[in-house]
Amino acid sequence: MFATEYSEAVDDEPWRADARCADTSGALVALFFSEQLDDILRAKAFCVECPVRGECLAAAVARREPWGVWGGELFANGKVLAQKRRRGRPPKVARPEPVLEELVPVYGAKTA
Repeated sequence: MFATEYSEAVDDEPWRADARCADTSGALVALFFSEQLDDILRAKAFCVECPVRGECLAAAVARREPWGVWGGELFANGKVLAQKRRRGRPPKVARPEPVLEELVPVYGAKTA
């Protein structure tokens, strides 16, 4: 998920070793940098229980990350977005928003 080698990133920002997304295999990269709304919600749900969520978000803001989900927030053009709209013209009748709790079990997060 990192632009530099994993060991270099951990040396620069030691909190990265404790991140839930730090699996070193790169399996989650597609999820955290997807354009699909359901993937974005899953990535945000994955971050909910991360022990270093605050550090991740602060570092992403400081680096002005161009895009992706960092610290449970969606970035676009270096800024945090409240939500991502679907592509195209908005429908006349709004669709119901997906429920975040439905997406949590997909990636093994603990449910209360």
